[in-house]
Amino acid sequence: MKAMITVMMKELKDLFRDRRTVMIGLLMGPLLLPVLMLGMFSVMQKKVTSQSEKMLELPVIGAEHAPNLVAWLNGQNVTTQDAPEDPTAAIRNQDEEVILRISPEFGDKWRGSEPALVEILYDASQQDSEIPVRRIEGLLNAYSSQVGALRLLSRGISPSLVQSLAVSRKDVATPESLIGRSLVFLPYLLILSAFIGGAHLVIDVTAGERERQSLEPLLATPASRGGVMSGKIAAACAFGFLSLLLTLIAFKIGFQIAPGMKGQVDVSVLSIARILLVLTPMLLIGTTLLTLISASVKSVKEAQSYMSLLIMLPMIPTIFLMVSPVKNALWQFTVPFLSQNQMIMNILRGEAGDITEWLVYLGAGFGLGAILWIIAARLYHRESLAISA
Repeated sequence: MKAMITVMMKELKDLFRDRRTVMIGLLMGPLLLPVLMLGMFSVMQKKVTSQSEKMLELPVIGAEHAPNLVAWLNGQNVTTQDAPEDPTAAIRNQDEEVILRISPEFGDKWRGSEPALVEILYDASQQDSEIPVRRIEGLLNAYSSQVGALRLLSRGISPSLVQSLAVSRKDVATPESLIGRSLVFLPYLLILSAFIGGAHLVIDVTAGERERQSLEPLLATPASRGGVMSGKIAAACAFGFLSLLLTLIAFKIGFQIAPGMKGQVDVSVLSIARILLVLTPMLLIGTTLLTLISASVKSVKEAQSYMSLLIMLPMIPTIFLMVSPVKNALWQFTVPFLSQNQMIMNILRGEAGDITEWLVYLGAGFGLGAILWIIAARLYHRESLAISA
């Protein structure tokens, strides 16, 4: 233990001498990540709000076939206008988001009390068209329901007779859970920050010192190699923990001052502490795994080449949950990356989780970190470790 603390303090002291590295690790990362995430969310929220509330300009083909419908739309925050000559090309070229086409047989169908055809032209590959299309569909359905009810009343039939069920919705979602659905990439960013938070220091104190030939004198001291390795891992964990704490504090401040975000996400001190506890096993796993890799390779460049693969690992559960959402199950809290993702999303939704989930998660996380620690310690006992490439 004494050797571990000594090595830990030595590595931290050497690190903090490099002020540029410390500034990048403790300021640039924790500041840029929240600014990027909250900036993207604010822009997206502002865009959705503006598209939902602004006057919708709707090109209409065949407006003369349904003057009543066009007049009704003009009274629903919609401005109808002439359609371009080539509507398909206009949509594909993103000159128009959505175009309404009214069938020439609209009048005959209407007078015969038959369903009259109207078409909504849009490009599903353009995300900007999603909200206008939903608005137009909602308006057309509302108009159809009103006209259908009037037709039944004109024939002396109550419109309620054609409705066998009265369906209503009751949304029991909390504001935190609704906003949490929009922050699907936040767990990935936090997990990635924890997973590679001490990467620079871990690679430098093993593969870097090996290249500089400063590792051999350290291993030649009476201190046990396990103690030396533990000190290096502890130093990297301490630096990563500090960086992670600053990141979470920046997110807390950002959610409190970002437009439209205040009060929408639970960023209380207790929630921040829970997220920090969730990410601590991932910090240990990432640090020990990088130590294992650094002790196995021959150079810093080779160790850094593994970073591209490691960065992809936290992304796997995020993409999986976006494509195929799953309900929480106890086994999920034993799977690295997936368990952290589920735990963080639960906290953001205001769900604390039961004690069993926490025990299973912490046991599996720290257990995997301990296994990787033991494997790395065995690699530190190899005589070839101190020999530079």
